[in-house]
Amino acid sequence: MIADGFEPVACGSGEEARRILCGESAPPLGVLDWMMPGLTGPEVCRHVRKANLSLQPYLIILTVKTDIRDITAALDAGANDHVRKPFSMMELKARIRVGKRVVELQVALRERIVLAEATLGEVGQLRGLLPICAYCRKVRDDKEYWHSIEVYMAEHMNTKFTHGICPECAARLASEGSVPPRRQAEPK
Repeated sequence: MIADGFEPVACGSGEEARRILCGESAPPLGVLDWMMPGLTGPEVCRHVRKANLSLQPYLIILTVKTDIRDITAALDAGANDHVRKPFSMMELKARIRVGKRVVELQVALRERIVLAEATLGEVGQLRGLLPICAYCRKVRDDKEYWHSIEVYMAEHMNTKFTHGICPECAARLASEGSVPPRRQAEPK
């Protein structure tokens, strides 16, 4: 094990690395050599970045190339980081830990986006026109069923209702003799 729970998967060629990194169960992090049989590290990065993956892996390129144009080319191809050879294992592990943190942030962000989209769908449902009967005040849902407003709101807003009578209605109903006037709590 190289660092923090990652188990290395050795590849014999750049094409094999591309296949693994673009596969359904792609690892969240890849360490690629620049020079590999078949595809180079930057070529693998380009393929991975073009792939329709639910989570793009964090890619580190190992290279003996030290020219800034080469490093820039690797980063432009889609690498997230590079490590110059010969490298210190301590440095590589530290960069892998950075990659792990970035991947964890991506996963957390994706989960928040899914939650936000679901919440936005529910809010959008409530912001649209709400068909309500002018006589009985029942609300029509998307499936053309009519529900009491209390049931509809409880289902769509996770809200429970209690019932009472507002002062205006209590006074009107009391004057009509329909309900007794509200009693004030007597002092103890």
